[in-house]
Amino acid sequence: MADVTIKVRDNGPLLVEGPFTLVDAAGNPYPLPEGKPAIALCRCGHSQNKPFCDGSHKTHGFVAAERAPAPSGS
Repeated sequence: MADVTIKVRDNGPLLVEGPFTLVDAAGNPYPLPEGKPAIALCRCGHSQNKPFCDGSHKTHGFVAAERAPAPSGS
């Protein structure tokens, strides 16, 4: 089974790559397009297609550039 990777994009969405299931608060699955290598999830809060990104972060001035902590011993 392939791994799932979630990339935090600077000033943008969460990019989810790999096989996964996305469900709402009631446990209902969202339909995901087949054959698409990645899905972008909104984190700016302005998308009109939540939970998916529609690019609204670009026009709403969303700024975020978090970085993972350096591994200990570095």
